[in-house]
Amino acid sequence: MSLFAILLGGELTVTPRVARLAAGARLIAADSGIRHAAALGMVPELWVGDFDSSSAADFEAHRDVPRQTFPAAKDKTDGELAIDIAIADGATSLLILGAFGGERADHEFLHLALALRLAERGFDVTLTSGRQEGRPVLPGAHSFDYLYGTLFSILGFTDIEGLSIEGAEWPLDRIHMDFGSSLTISNRVAGPLHVSLVSGRALLVAQTLEQQS
Repeated sequence: MSLFAILLGGELTVTPRVARLAAGARLIAADSGIRHAAALGMVPELWVGDFDSSSAADFEAHRDVPRQTFPAAKDKTDGELAIDIAIADGATSLLILGAFGGERADHEFLHLALALRLAERGFDVTLTSGRQEGRPVLPGAHSFDYLYGTLFSILGFTDIEGLSIEGAEWPLDRIHMDFGSSLTISNRVAGPLHVSLVSGRALLVAQTLEQQS
């Protein structure tokens, strides 16, 4: 497995869990995501984007990092371009750091949807801000390592068929859930967490600031 970490411009709290997830990854920064590199204690091998949101301090601090510049008028975000470069260089697993928060709700939504699309293509994808972590949930069975009491939600991006949740305060057994339903918001881990569904697309979002493993 070839793990790439992508630095985006959202929020990032570098917890022990984030450090563990990023260990051994090849690192690519997308525009202002470069500001998280120092907190991670990692140096990106490449810095990409149109650089409209990077500061003079960013350029001074990372002047030795190779850059790949794109025009501002382009068909993809800097983050998606960075992911494309990682995939072209052999990525099979993607850790998307700084995927939540920041000033652009449209970018945050894109990251969630993009994670699902990448998972459908066979990539292992994790989104994180340190405080929150997102994992795609596609048809089949999925297991998660979150601590007892961790708050989590499952966001349906389509109608969901056959959704089951085990190891939670509020388990479910092969239910139908309409797109836009709030049924699976704010659950808590109560044991080994397992989620499965028969059809549809969803994203599990866990509140992980307290995770130490």
